[in-house]
Amino acid sequence: MSLLEILDLEIDLGEFALKGISLQLEEGDYLNIIGPTGAGKTILLESIIGFWRPDRGRIFLEGRDITDERPEARQIGIVYQDYALLPHFSVYKNIAYGLKKHKTEHVKETVEDMAASLQIDHLLHRMPDTLSGGEQQRVALARALIVEPKLLLMDEPFSALDIQTRRQARILLKKAIRERGTSVIHITHDLDDAWVFATKLAIFRKGRMLQFGPVEDVFNRPRSPFIAEFVGANLFSGIVKANGKAPCKVDVGGFTLDSLDMARDGAGVQVAVRRENIHVYKDRPRKRNGANIVEATLRQVISEGRDFSLSLNVCDTELGVLLGREAVRQLNAMPGDSVYAVVEAENVRIVAPDQALA
Repeated sequence: MSLLEILDLEIDLGEFALKGISLQLEEGDYLNIIGPTGAGKTILLESIIGFWRPDRGRIFLEGRDITDERPEARQIGIVYQDYALLPHFSVYKNIAYGLKKHKTEHVKETVEDMAASLQIDHLLHRMPDTLSGGEQQRVALARALIVEPKLLLMDEPFSALDIQTRRQARILLKKAIRERGTSVIHITHDLDDAWVFATKLAIFRKGRMLQFGPVEDVFNRPRSPFIAEFVGANLFSGIVKANGKAPCKVDVGGFTLDSLDMARDGAGVQVAVRRENIHVYKDRPRKRNGANIVEATLRQVISEGRDFSLSLNVCDTELGVLLGREAVRQLNAMPGDSVYAVVEAENVRIVAPDQALA
């Protein structure tokens, strides 16, 4: 039996809507939902917790139909982007607030233990307006987790945090979730959240769920050009020029990429290559089976914190690459230098209309 099952959920709020959403989560799953603003992500969370009643479809939690239940009866917690702390309550009272309806014994011990696990036990006497953003975020998380929800919903909980605070918050959240075995649905715009937390990933657009599945599958096998671009892949238009046997060869305008995906000869396709799956060398590496090697010109190197974003030019086509600090140091190349980009054929994904597939 699934922990959560959503069947053909539809809701129309005028400006925002959900259209035919169906998905299943198992106990212990961590689902990240990503998509552009207005895609319906928050409406989904608020429908699951019971703030909106769907026009169509059902929601089941551990096999129980909760579609028409009151929010407080669903055993689901939620953490919003603005944390929604009670301003006239201390940190202690904010965390303890949910226990009023759930537990009457050992409240003090329970609150202190929860606060300690999130490293805010020294803040229990403080008021919300005296806390930093990261501290407020941990108080909101403690308040949601202390009632031991069957499912925790989070709507961009890290978006207001700086990079260092976000990194620390991720570590603490991951530890708290793992210790309690809590299942989570987490809306985010930061793809790093998916790599850190998620077991499953869903892509939303205009009220529809475009793709849902294990994180690696969604990132590495995008079903459409929109998804490929949204998850940070390079996207090239090309023509299948040879498909007698694997690998399939695609002309992407001046250079050819081999792919293990199949498509019919002559088909117009789009090819997706994730930035993380490209390696760059100063000297031409040896040719080996399954590897695409293309000569390029290094145009730009930009620091993105722990990693560096490289822009390469290949036959007047821009190729984005993401390399770690050590890889950039070993490359030892400057803008204008000739370099070699290498990507395995298994990481070159053909994204095409159904009629183009073999």
